[in-house]
Amino acid sequence: MRVFYSIAVVATLFCLAQRGHRSKAVAAVNSKSSSLQTLSLPVEADSLVVCKIDRLLHLYSDGAVVKSYTIALGFSPRGAKRYLGDGRTPEGRYTILGRNPQSRYHLSLSISYPDPTDRMRARKAGLHPGGDICIHGWPNSVKQKKTSPPTGDWTLGCIAVTNEEIEELWRAVPLGTPVIIYP
Repeated sequence: MRVFYSIAVVATLFCLAQRGHRSKAVAAVNSKSSSLQTLSLPVEADSLVVCKIDRLLHLYSDGAVVKSYTIALGFSPRGAKRYLGDGRTPEGRYTILGRNPQSRYHLSLSISYPDPTDRMRARKAGLHPGGDICIHGWPNSVKQKKTSPPTGDWTLGCIAVTNEEIEELWRAVPLGTPVIIYP
């Protein structure tokens, strides 16, 4: 628990640094991690941190950022996911629950949304919380039809990276890896 808490603190500082709210210590974290953009495998992630506002996913290994990925979010990314079809990406603490090599997208890592709090919130509003939130690559149709990959925020609430990047994440992220999603 202590390691997870330390990662969460560093991740928060890193997200703030990315937004320009830099103190000397936060700037040091930022400059240190930005020089580590080549992912040397084998690396095993101990957490993933998403900063929605910055459209970045940070892969942590041994408590340090190893690589950052530019991401696409749900088509209506502001705010936390509340119900099925709202086009939002969840915010909070989740884990990687599963791996799907047969996804409609190039590989997918399932996230544990909705958690009990998400379900209760939706139930109180008389809504379905949704589900099937993943980190994935481009739609398989991009490769099959040789079309251009999507741009902007285009998912239904998932977190999307390029096909090459999801292949890196697929190799580096074990089941049970914590995923922290910040606004």
